[in-house]
Amino acid sequence: MGNRIRALRLKAGYTSQEAFAYEANIPRAQYGRYESGTNITFLSLNKILKFHKLSLEAFFSEGFEKLK
Repeated sequence: MGNRIRALRLKAGYTSQEAFAYEANIPRAQYGRYESGTNITFLSLNKILKFHKLSLEAFFSEGFEKLK
């Protein structure tokens, strides 16, 4: 999940975690842990997705293998 969050940040044009975290009002150190794969709460994920104007469905529809 961390790779997907990182990809969203880069796609949005933020080259640094610090700049993105500041704009999204997320503590920089915590955001860095999210990108490195540390467990993320639903509320934090929702906050990041809201910033990117992305639904949960859209977030999980790309970059994840579907279970069969």
